[in-house]
Amino acid sequence: MGAMRIVRIPGVFVPRSDTWLLAGHLQRQPQVNGAVADVCTGSGALAIAAARAGATSVTAIDVSRRALASARINARLNGVRVRTRRSSLLAALPGERFDLIVSNPPYLPSDDPEPPRGSGRHIDAGPDGRAFVDRLIAQAPSHLRPGGLLIVTHSSVNDEHATLDRMESAGLEARVLERRRGPLGPLLAARAPMLQARGLLAAGAAEEDLLIVAGTA
Repeated sequence: MGAMRIVRIPGVFVPRSDTWLLAGHLQRQPQVNGAVADVCTGSGALAIAAARAGATSVTAIDVSRRALASARINARLNGVRVRTRRSSLLAALPGERFDLIVSNPPYLPSDDPEPPRGSGRHIDAGPDGRAFVDRLIAQAPSHLRPGGLLIVTHSSVNDEHATLDRMESAGLEARVLERRRGPLGPLLAARAPMLQARGLLAAGAAEEDLLIVAGTA
């Protein structure tokens, strides 16, 4: 399988290391051979990874029209079929069920309690960074087929135990697939004083864990 080709429309999130780490995990899950939904698709990289791994159908979902246009362009560049849907997470897909739901949602804690606008939509996720992942965990069970899998990524500053607990409460069997330790990214590093003041980051901490978390229906 050759390298993925990705072009970006201005205003669309650029795939980073967490995207590619998640792509590697989703390609190894048996559920990828069924119907796959990529929520908060951005450039479409995860949707394309699923299609290249043998998914029978792939739906790329985003609230941004530019992101969906980018996903369509990149799917064509990579010779795969991807359906696009404009939706706030899974809200606009009532009754649809998938074998695998994958998402690299915004997870950066923000000073602003209001929904982000502009470029902030790519990264900001409320005061604790959980605005999107909590909603996705709540919505996912009704959109998963029996044995289906929800797989998401976020930072250790977002409270992994809350994610595992919420998945279990939603009826999903939760587990951490990977924990990768590394230096704070530039965005988190710039907000370190705010994160430390809120108790989301230890004083003087210069590292975070990048987590891949899965929940099975």
